[in-house]
Amino acid sequence: MKNKLIALLTMSALAVGTLAGCGNTAATDTAASAADTVAETPVEAVSTAAAEATEAADTAADSADKYADLSGSVSMSGSTSMEKLANAVAESFMEKYPNVTVTAEFTGSSAGIESVLAGSVDIGNSSRNLKDDEKSAGAAENIVAIDGIAVVADPANKVEDLTKDQLVSIYTGETKNWSEVGGDDQAIVVVGREAGSGTGAFEELLDIADACVYANELDSTGAVMAKVASTPGAIGYVSLDVVDDSVKALKLDGVDATEEKIKAGNYALSRPFVMATKGEISEQKTEVQALFDYLSSDEGKALIKSVGLITVD
Repeated sequence: MKNKLIALLTMSALAVGTLAGCGNTAATDTAASAADTVAETPVEAVSTAAAEATEAADTAADSADKYADLSGSVSMSGSTSMEKLANAVAESFMEKYPNVTVTAEFTGSSAGIESVLAGSVDIGNSSRNLKDDEKSAGAAENIVAIDGIAVVADPANKVEDLTKDQLVSIYTGETKNWSEVGGDDQAIVVVGREAGSGTGAFEELLDIADACVYANELDSTGAVMAKVASTPGAIGYVSLDVVDDSVKALKLDGVDATEEKIKAGNYALSRPFVMATKGEISEQKTEVQALFDYLSSDEGKALIKSVGLITVD
């Protein structure tokens, strides 16, 4: 940049000298003005860029210094569907802040919210939206990620796709055999979650709350996965981020349960992952505020994506 500037100034000076020698005063003035512009503009641009860079560096330093000496503890309890996320957050956050201890228990969404309202934990994890009575009791709904609910069958099942109506019919007990929805002549074993579970949002999304007929009503996402994987004719619903090759994920109305489809609004079964606090985040102790700041950072968003979830922005 410096060499180019010197070259431009030299060329401008030569032009001025040549034009002056010809007695052209107006041309001389114009050339001199052009030389001044060439000389001044890069300096102003460099000064502005330097100031902006300094300001950005200061902001980053202030953010880093804010929690430089962070110590203490953060306790979480709640949704079993959020186990993978909660464990990943705890591990990563403690690595970043070695003097902070993060613990997580998996007791179910409703139990987690009860715990945070009772003051026995800092954060209540819920894989459903908070209810009005929970909010009125003081729980703040902090959505940190979005999860898809995948419909899964045992790996040998030949059915690839169900309509929403067919899914409702299966879970309400009207459809009892896979042959009725294009599969083999095999009884459908309907697997679901216990009342209060976040994955129970499945029933609300399909508008079949209290109308489901289950062969097995289990107490964790892992239990549903294991049951469906090992039971011929089984069908269940689980968090999208835990789906693996042990089960077969079914399409719903021809749409796969993927991040792209969920963000586009094309997939019907999705739910929020909530980290509820008693009162707003700004009212919490420093360690808890730091954890939420971490989740909203680029590093935190990358972590959320790494466990198969969708960021909220």
